[in-house]
Amino acid sequence: MANIKCFIGTVYGGAEALAEQLKPIADKQGHDLSLFNPGTVADFIESDVILVITSTTGQGDIPYELESLYLALESELPTMQNKPFAVIAMGDSSYGDTFCGAGKKFRELLLSLQGSEAVAMLKIDATENYDPAPVALPWFNTFLTALN
Repeated sequence: MANIKCFIGTVYGGAEALAEQLKPIADKQGHDLSLFNPGTVADFIESDVILVITSTTGQGDIPYELESLYLALESELPTMQNKPFAVIAMGDSSYGDTFCGAGKKFRELLLSLQGSEAVAMLKIDATENYDPAPVALPWFNTFLTALN
């Protein structure tokens, strides 16, 4: 099955906790899900499939640790040659236009690197979903199915 590398951007630990909840689901379905916080460009290039799970901080900003990977990717511009990817964006809709801004930025970068979006980006609103898992689990199963 797929070698999925999950790159995490977290502020208070929510994105990391979600990634840790998704790992056993992927394992059970025969996929290898490795978690990186933040990971390197080399980790990124070596993956078969990329999953980004990120919170949004400030006014649509990428959390500090993941921002370093984002900036390195933006600088080095490694081609993804239709490599499948997916993004889970977490945010607070009360921030208006910057809601899930970190996820939106990562998605746009992955598309510009010629990645192939396996499933549509999942946006999780913290004002409606204190626990992101119930929203993310059905989406994640769809994502895993799309990889087969």
